[in-house]
Amino acid sequence: MRIVICPDKFAGTLSAPEVAEALATGWLSVSPDDTITRLPLADGGPGMLDALEAALGGRRVPVTVTDPLGRSVEAHCLYVGDTAYIESSQACGLHLLAETERDPLRATSFGLGTLITHAVENGMRTVVIGLGGSATNDAGAGMLIPLGYTPLDGSGRTLPYGGGVLADCDRLVGSARLRGVTLVAATDVDNPLCGITGASAVFGPQKGASDNDVQILDHALVRFSQVLERDVVGCPPGVADLPGAGAAGGLGAALYALGAQRTSGTELITTTVGLTDALDDADLVITGEGSFDHQSLRGKLVSGVAEASLERGLPCTVAAGRVTVGRREMLAMGVTRAVSLAEHFGSIDEAMAKPAEGLRALGARLARQWSR
Repeated sequence: MRIVICPDKFAGTLSAPEVAEALATGWLSVSPDDTITRLPLADGGPGMLDALEAALGGRRVPVTVTDPLGRSVEAHCLYVGDTAYIESSQACGLHLLAETERDPLRATSFGLGTLITHAVENGMRTVVIGLGGSATNDAGAGMLIPLGYTPLDGSGRTLPYGGGVLADCDRLVGSARLRGVTLVAATDVDNPLCGITGASAVFGPQKGASDNDVQILDHALVRFSQVLERDVVGCPPGVADLPGAGAAGGLGAALYALGAQRTSGTELITTTVGLTDALDDADLVITGEGSFDHQSLRGKLVSGVAEASLERGLPCTVAAGRVTVGRREMLAMGVTRAVSLAEHFGSIDEAMAKPAEGLRALGARLARQWSR
C-alpha cells in the first residue's frame, strides 16, 4: 500500500514531524513493505516555518522580540526571495506562557509587530503571517504599535497592553510604516472578531479567560473594531464580521485593517509541500491533530486534508490526542474513522505523558486494519 501521513502538531507534546514519524514507525512495524510518504503540515500556527523551510529552503533569520507578557524571546523570519514568512505564535504564542501566566486581558501582540517591521526594513515585498496558537486577545492592538500606531484613551494617554483595556480606546494616532509591502494573513479559522463565534467566546477560555473575562474582552473588541474602521485609512467596513477576523485573538481584524489579503494556511502549506501530488498516488491518508473537535470542522488543517481526500475517493483516517467529533460529522467532512490517544490509554493524562508511544501503537493498529 501507499500511505500518506500528513498530520499537524499535537500542541504541547509533539511537533508535526514527530507525529508523522511515530505513526510511520508503528505502521511499518506491522507492514514493512508498504510505502509511506511523510508530509508534516501546519495550518498557519506553530510548525508553519518548519514545513515551508523544508519545501522552499530560504534563509531563517533570528529576531529578538517580546512575548505576550513583554519578556524577550527569540523568533524567526523565513526569507525566500522577497517574501517573508512569519508565525505569529513565535511572538505571542500560548506555548510561551506557563498555564498560571495565561491572561488574555493583558497579553499583547506587540512582538508580532516587531517581526513584521523586521521584514519590512529588510526589503521584503510580501509578508505572509501565519495566524494560530496565540495567547493574546487584543485584536492586534499591540502589533500595530511597532508598525506606527498608538492607541489612546479619551484623555490622550497611551493605553496599556492587552485586550481588556480596549473598551477605553478613544482613537488610534499615527500611520502604518509598511513601505508598500503586501500583507497576507494565513489562517483556516473563519471566526468573526466578536459575538458567540468570535475570538473571545471561542478561543478566550483556552487562553485563561473566565466567563466574565470573555464578556469584558468581547465588549472591548467591539469598541476597538469601531476605532479601526474610523482611524485606519483603507480599513474595510464591517471588518469585525469578516471571516477570519477573530483568528489569533483578533489579529485577523488588525491585519485586514492594514489591507492584508487572506489565504488558507492549510492550502498554502499543502500546495508548497506537494500534498496534492502525493494524494494522487495514495491508497490511504492519515492526518491528525492534538484535539479533533468542533473547531476542526471550521476549516482547520484536518478538514482541508479530509476534503482533498474525499475529492479523490481516498479513505482518510484521523489520529488525535482526543476525539469529540461525532461519527456523522466525521463522515460529512470526509473522515472515514478517527482513533485517539485518550481512548488507547484510557486517560488524557497518560496520553499527554506518552504521546509518541501511543502514536506508534495507533500506527500499528491502523496497519493491521488497512494494510493488504
